[in-house]
Amino acid sequence: LTGLFLTMYYTANIEMAFYSVNYICRNVNYGWLIRTLHANGASFFFICIYLHIGRGIYYESFNLKYTWMIGVIILFLLMATAFMGYVLPWGQMSFWGATVITNLLSAIPSLGVMLVNWIWGGFAVD
Repeated sequence: LTGLFLTMYYTANIEMAFYSVNYICRNVNYGWLIRTLHANGASFFFICIYLHIGRGIYYESFNLKYTWMIGVIILFLLMATAFMGYVLPWGQMSFWGATVITNLLSAIPSLGVMLVNWIWGGFAVD
């Protein structure tokens, strides 16, 4: 719900993304509160996910192979979604976060470097 409110003022442009987030926090009524609730809500959501995984480990749900594999796939999709949300403001933390996380893909043998260059769209994050 908070993400929908944030998208009303967010500008999806490399030059304007940071300034639109700044505008939301400073000029939109309670924009700072909505952004804080959004960020903390995402963190709380991941705490719930980790508790759910811990419960699955405690009750040995990993013996249900297909259920566990689907859960791991969903976890990776959630992490990818959270990464995209982290990069959206496009400040210094977002830039270097994108650089470091996408560089992790270069560890994939024989395909990693090509994959990183494809995601970056060139030699560096643009």
